[in-house]
Amino acid sequence: MKKLILATTFVAISSISLFALEPSAFGAGNLDNPTPYGLTSGEKTVLQNKKNLKQIVVKSNNQANKVDSLRERIDGLQSIVESLSRKAQKNKISLIDLKNKNSQELESSDEYEKRLSEITAKNFESIEKNSLVIQELSEIIDTINKSYVTKDEFNELVNDVNKFKSLVAKELKSAAKTKVSSLDKMSNSDVANKAKAFYNKKYYTKGIEYYSHLILKNYKPANAHFMIGQMKFKRKNYADAISFYKKSAALYSKASYMPELMLNTAISMDKTGDKKNANAFYNGVIAKYPDSPQASSAKEYIK
Repeated sequence: MKKLILATTFVAISSISLFALEPSAFGAGNLDNPTPYGLTSGEKTVLQNKKNLKQIVVKSNNQANKVDSLRERIDGLQSIVESLSRKAQKNKISLIDLKNKNSQELESSDEYEKRLSEITAKNFESIEKNSLVIQELSEIIDTINKSYVTKDEFNELVNDVNKFKSLVAKELKSAAKTKVSSLDKMSNSDVANKAKAFYNKKYYTKGIEYYSHLILKNYKPANAHFMIGQMKFKRKNYADAISFYKKSAALYSKASYMPELMLNTAISMDKTGDKKNANAFYNGVIAKYPDSPQASSAKEYIK
């Protein structure tokens, strides 16, 4: 029984230490994660660009390998054509030599006909092989023309991706300026009061807009991130909520709302399938804030 209590206490303390010292325990916003979640709009754009570039590089490499293979086949076929041409020329010379050598004697015998038939058969075989080689060469050339991507074309694709990235960045920056322009005339405290009023009325779209403005102005950013996280949580955008909770905790881990932040983080992780970290946060709430309503809720979730 003592061992069980010690193990439980160790897990809880480890959870608290992990949370207090390293907010990245949230796991959100990690672009190296195979299935990243809680990304900002800028991180989503970067992730998509990385995927696009990776697909272009893979396609280019595959096509380059295919072209190299086709070139090797062309070289091989060219050697065959040259060999067949030499054989045909040799047969032609043999036929002429045979005809000139003792032509009178050969013409009166079956030897000339026999030799002539053999050489004719060989020439016919060479012609057939030449036809097949020419046909295959034609098909290879058509394949190269259809699938080959030149270096210039590849560079053009990369430039297009970079232009798209710059365009998205400019649009995001322009959109941010447009949103805050109407709020610049207000004091930060007035914006904060309006934002809280929107939150209380469940006008979350406006609330997020106003709290985002406060983040840009660096006015109580920890609280602003927490409030946006709350609105994302209530809208069941759990991955986004985790991202904002994470940032809030990183900015100020001793805020009065920390029990609720930790509990909602645990619930969000639970909803997104991250059961391991969810249990760590549940235990963290219970251990660090044992008398809070959130601790009671955490116990129920663990059950």
